[in-house]
Amino acid sequence: MALKVKAVEKLVKFSKTDAGVWRWVMQPELYLALAQEKVIKEAALRSGVSRGVMQACWDAAGEVIKAWATEGHSVALPGLGTMRFGLRAKSVEDVNDVKSSLISTRRIIFTPAVDLKDELKNTAVQITCIDRDGKEVKRVTSDDEGNVEDPENPNGNGNGNDNGNDNGNDNGNTGGDSGSIVDGVDEG
Repeated sequence: MALKVKAVEKLVKFSKTDAGVWRWVMQPELYLALAQEKVIKEAALRSGVSRGVMQACWDAAGEVIKAWATEGHSVALPGLGTMRFGLRAKSVEDVNDVKSSLISTRRIIFTPAVDLKDELKNTAVQITCIDRDGKEVKRVTSDDEGNVEDPENPNGNGNGNDNGNDNGNDNGNTGGDSGSIVDGVDEG
């Protein structure tokens, strides 16, 4: 299997008055979202249980994950990783200033399993280059190191080999924020 990406030649402008420059912009080829019914059918085939049993298990697992995550647990998703809920909020100096309006967003935090990151690392990327006229001009297959971004460990090596040291006590910062975040609290 391979991930399919297209590099499309686009006119990139940095302001309304800028004439722009032509650049090759990569973007994933969009696949259709798989319907839950199709996933259940495939899982039933692979496991040897009936679709009805698989549907019941799927529904029950979803309810358990939702219930436990909303109680504050980090919940294992078999073969995938863990998920938990979190939030982004402003910090204040005085306890009398603590209020719910400090919360800016609620988040779903997914931490992929090492095996899943390794699978992504070892998956080839096929790039199809399409010029400004819509013509295919080149195809490239990846030969990169396969580094996988890990938003939960921004200082890690990103190669999917974190030795399983995920204790769930990260700071919840996923980037794109100028303020610092400590234990899920926005300091900035």
